[in-house]
Amino acid sequence: MLEIKGLTVEVEDTEILHGIDMTINPGETHILFGPNGGGKTTLLMAIMGFPRYKITGGSIFFRGNDITRLPLDERARMGIGMAFQRPPAVRGVKTRDMVAAGLKERASEEKVRHLAEKADLADFLDREINYGFSGGEIKRSEMMQLLAQNPRLTLLDEPESGVDLTNIALIGNLINELLHKNCPIRTRKCMGLIITHTGYILNYVNARSGYVMISGRIIGCGDPHEILATIKERGYAKCIKCAK
Repeated sequence: MLEIKGLTVEVEDTEILHGIDMTINPGETHILFGPNGGGKTTLLMAIMGFPRYKITGGSIFFRGNDITRLPLDERARMGIGMAFQRPPAVRGVKTRDMVAAGLKERASEEKVRHLAEKADLADFLDREINYGFSGGEIKRSEMMQLLAQNPRLTLLDEPESGVDLTNIALIGNLINELLHKNCPIRTRKCMGLIITHTGYILNYVNARSGYVMISGRIIGCGDPHEILATIKERGYAKCIKCAK
């Protein structure tokens, strides 16, 4: 469903990603580890199509279509959604209106409220998006909006960042619903790519494969729990040594 071949990306004339290769099949969830500043967010932004992230080499295929040069809005319509590590507040737009926009023709007051109740945000629907929200409330709002969009590919940038233990369990449940984890993998149509720095999300969301990205290169891949155990015990220096 997602195939990345030799992807090279520049930001403000500086090359950040160097020849990234990755394949995610339908129903799979993959985890991307790496130190801060290693290029993880740049990869997600490039997949989503933000114009600041200039693709200078390689290609991105989504559901059999070459989306390398497509604008962001077309990628969203094709079924790619993203939750940011630090989502902005949007003044003048009510949360309920954003959820309804994601639902499109399926929108109704009943469906909007149902999603809000799942995310424990029923009392937030008439508030401006993320304005004055806590860290956990912002992340739950992001999950609620993605559930409304129901994307085929979900990109999650550190969903556990800035979230307390109570909220991370609920966020994990929302991610599992978003990725159809209650269905057998052979019947799932959705897939996910999750950035994590701490690995806490793996306590709540099962993933098939993990990657380590350092200095804009994927230097290793394997079982995400084994990768996380190695990082906790020996740090990223061990990953670099193994790659060499």
